[in-house]
Amino acid sequence: MIYNTLFLCTGNSARSVLAEATLNDLGRGRFQAFSAGSQPSGRVNPFALELLAQRGHPVEGVRSKSWDEFAAGTAQSGTAQMDFIITVCANAAGEVCPLWPGHPATAHWGVEDPAAVEGRDEHKRAAFLTAYSILRRRIERLLALPLETLDAAAIKVRLQDIGSVP
Repeated sequence: MIYNTLFLCTGNSARSVLAEATLNDLGRGRFQAFSAGSQPSGRVNPFALELLAQRGHPVEGVRSKSWDEFAAGTAQSGTAQMDFIITVCANAAGEVCPLWPGHPATAHWGVEDPAAVEGRDEHKRAAFLTAYSILRRRIERLLALPLETLDAAAIKVRLQDIGSVP
């Protein structure tokens, strides 16, 4: 079984894109990841793309897009329904989300916004590396879950627990 996972953030330019590319790479064959935003910026942050490429993650096809592409009744993405919806920023977690077909398990994995860091490029790169490292650890914990043996309630609890991993 392939688990469809949607990472949400407001702008869909940094954290959600980092998570999408990382899960698609590490979870290949078992997970298919997507990302979207409630108010997408329309562009992926260049520091996110640079870091993903440096870490060997494929970035072709990565783009900033609206969560409307995945909501019930729109089906613009051409993908199957989502199994998991994970918010990675505080704003998206607090927003009223669209209806998701299939009632996927949801969780919040909040990470500080590296795109909000100002100043020198090395400080921005360090912030992106921190966000990536946190997300990667959480994704590795997701990949280690015995999902096939857990019921829906247990999966939801485990997903939420992963969000508390620093």
